[in-house]
Amino acid sequence: MEDRKRKICIMQCLLLLSIGCFVSQLFASDDVIFYESFDENFEGRWIASQKEEYTGVWKHVKSEGHEDYGLLVGEKARKHAIVKSLDEPVNLKDGTIVLQYEVRLQNGLECGGAYIKYLRPQDAGWIPKEFDNESPYTIMFGPDKCGATNKVHFILKHKNPKSGKYIEHHLKFPPSVPSDKLTHVYTAILKPDNELRILVDGEEKKKANFLSEEDFEPALIPQKTIPDPDDKKPEDWDERAKIPDPEATKPDDWDEDAPMEIEDEEAEKPEGWLDDEPEEVDDPESTKPEDWDDEEDGEWEAPKIDNPKCAEAPGCGEWKRPTKRNPAYKGKWQPPLIENPNYKGIWKPQLIGNPEYFELDKPNFEPIAAIGIEIWTMQDGILFDNILIASNEKTAESYRETAWKPKFEFEKENQKDEEPTDSDGLKGVQKIVFDYLYKAADLPFLGEHKAKVLDLLEKAEKQANLTIGIIISIVLVIFTILLKLIFGGKKKPATVIAETTNTDVAETSNSSEEKEETNEDAAAPPRRRNTRRDD
Repeated sequence: MEDRKRKICIMQCLLLLSIGCFVSQLFASDDVIFYESFDENFEGRWIASQKEEYTGVWKHVKSEGHEDYGLLVGEKARKHAIVKSLDEPVNLKDGTIVLQYEVRLQNGLECGGAYIKYLRPQDAGWIPKEFDNESPYTIMFGPDKCGATNKVHFILKHKNPKSGKYIEHHLKFPPSVPSDKLTHVYTAILKPDNELRILVDGEEKKKANFLSEEDFEPALIPQKTIPDPDDKKPEDWDERAKIPDPEATKPDDWDEDAPMEIEDEEAEKPEGWLDDEPEEVDDPESTKPEDWDDEEDGEWEAPKIDNPKCAEAPGCGEWKRPTKRNPAYKGKWQPPLIENPNYKGIWKPQLIGNPEYFELDKPNFEPIAAIGIEIWTMQDGILFDNILIASNEKTAESYRETAWKPKFEFEKENQKDEEPTDSDGLKGVQKIVFDYLYKAADLPFLGEHKAKVLDLLEKAEKQANLTIGIIISIVLVIFTILLKLIFGGKKKPATVIAETTNTDVAETSNSSEEKEETNEDAAAPPRRRNTRRDD
């Protein structure tokens, strides 16, 4: 009965998928500038790079579990590059442009990209058969994940009209990549009012403005002024706010040679101390191995164990008086710090007008003349599908509803059926927790801490035994940053150094010497436990 229901469900999903593909063709109106479904073999239409380093094979295959075809990255640890020229270049300067495509990471993604490059016309200096990493593009968009990097890239290459240079402008705080093996659809909407919206599975994950320095790094519009590169710091410029007091002298009673620790003369040996008992004894249960050869391995010695008699006594072996802090210890004398009468502040070069500054009402987008996939990845099984360029948001939405959503729902249902029950309920809970944590990692207030949070998330997913501890650490990091934003952090007063006295110096020196002694103890070699040599 269950099998029959399952078959019916699969047939219904396949029917919906077929209807979706058919309906999507009906929407192929003037709003659709380019569309590639990969229903037919790509060979002859897409050109694989023939450059020597791009040895990765592209395949036309069905997506795992259903009948929908896509373009597959067929080999691990290879560079892959393939390109498709458009019939006409796409002008991005006027009206809305939507860039959208699907990708399924069937074997996951540990280190590699699954992004698309929207290339400039070939007169910019490239040809399809030699498509590579240097081929000039206008926009790079899509997932990239490796180490601390986990983001849906959006990079705009924009020409500076003053210098003539093309600069890569990266979207700040982009959304992270979904961590499952389902088909996901990525959408970038470029609006004529300079607005950029990034959607993942139809849900808005990021909104930005092309001309805002808060949204792109570096900003499209350069700073009006820059530090003068020819301005040099004068030789007599003094940046020291505090200096040692030149009139201070070491007190006569200051003994720099006094030891930090001295014997405690008041200490007495505890009653019952076993002077004649060693701390360790031969293990009575150990025996010489039968294959031990005295000539080759040397004289055999039994491994040592803690002396059981010592556990019942205050201690064993030779008793020595413990040490205590020397009240006469002051450490090395240093003069106190005073205000520097010659202090001029931290030197900075003077500002000059930026020769590369320009004003801009809207980005001067270069046209898109081709779509290229140029990636290096350690995973195979990356499947691209339903690549769309449209001039209407509703058209892109209809493709998501008809071409992507039925497929996604079908894969998600299959994934539930394949997941074991029992203890796997915990896995489901963990997945939900990770999904929310990845969303939390996209919060703008994390700033420079985002990379650290994403790195911890990756470690937690790969090392189940550390998952709970790492999740707690991530929550604490986010909570701490949030508290600092709400209540503000306490800044250390600038006069701390000035208030440092000789006593402070002595205590600091004391702490350092104590730490060195501790490190020396930790570095001492362990006692020999077994003398057998394994040559």
